[in-house]
Amino acid sequence: MIIRQLKISDNSILASIVKNTFTEHDAPKCGTVFSDPTTDDLFTLFKHKNSMLWVAEDQGEVLGCCGIYPTEGLPEGYAELVKFYLSPSARGKGVGTKLMQQNIESAKALGFHHIYLESLPHFATAVRMYKRFDFQPLDKPLGQSGHTSCNIWMVKAI
Repeated sequence: MIIRQLKISDNSILASIVKNTFTEHDAPKCGTVFSDPTTDDLFTLFKHKNSMLWVAEDQGEVLGCCGIYPTEGLPEGYAELVKFYLSPSARGKGVGTKLMQQNIESAKALGFHHIYLESLPHFATAVRMYKRFDFQPLDKPLGQSGHTSCNIWMVKAI
């Protein structure tokens, strides 16, 4: 398995992985990344300065992705952990851990000192992983992601 940067050819498979995850977990579609139009064109979204999207791939199969993005309205020095989704076949095999480690290193290299994230209780396994990586819960959201259905907010100093 390799962790590599996003390519334009990844757009459709990654959008499918993201949206299928919401359907699989019966998670809200409105007010989440599911209905966010940028999900269908991640390559364009991640051309933004100080952003990075990493893709996990194994023998030519895209397994999932995770990125760092300077979401509007975040405090200075904060980036958001975004688009962290894996195909069912990739879960429980350390792929998420490798993506998380890569994104923490990328955030540091880009000069960020905190990583913020938003999630849902439907993604309990992911939330447990965030806690293992020392993300701490917040009482309210930071920034203006537009993902108003998310009700879990966490932050980590790096």
